[in-house]
Amino acid sequence: MTRRTRGREIALQVLYQTEQNPGLAPQEIRRFVDRRLRGDKKLCEFAEALIAGVQANQPRIDELISAVAENWRLDRMAAIDRNILRLGAFELLYCADVPTKVAINESLELAKRYSTAQSSRFVNGILDRLQAAELASRTAPVIEAEPVPAPQETPLGEVDSAQAEPQVSPEPSLAVPAATVETSDSPAAIAPTELAAPRDEPLADSKPIEE
Repeated sequence: MTRRTRGREIALQVLYQTEQNPGLAPQEIRRFVDRRLRGDKKLCEFAEALIAGVQANQPRIDELISAVAENWRLDRMAAIDRNILRLGAFELLYCADVPTKVAINESLELAKRYSTAQSSRFVNGILDRLQAAELASRTAPVIEAEPVPAPQETPLGEVDSAQAEPQVSPEPSLAVPAATVETSDSPAAIAPTELAAPRDEPLADSKPIEE
């Protein structure tokens, strides 16, 4: 296990715990990280940066995950899987120094360690789609609007006499238009077909992670 892998594990534990217990004080979190990482300053800073980054960008991260998780809502996912996805998505989208392959592989290792083999396949599929969608958005061609020509100005003294005369608007018609009846048929809403869950039983990781 690399040092950064250990830092990701502690970041995941904190993300999981803060979701289950939103009232955790920041000083308690710092003490937990420092204790679990044995006071390694650089490693503690790495883990704390992951935690802060995920929490600061969680609304957008959740939105992007939901967009690629077909027929899956975040609140239906196991809590540990949800936070593994958030951590992996943060490194994919916001950490330019972390290669895409490393971010995905590290997330798969966390899923195998803290969840199930089935969850690791689920995490892999979601992060692959997220990475593909992000790449497509970066390489999409930009269509530039054609410039609008400036109106040609007429020099003073060359205004045509017809243009100088005021235009008289025609008298408004007093005729009442015949009433028209519009009909429209709206197609019946088709309920989306929901895919089966990737697992039949709840994950065993729903309990808080103990030290």
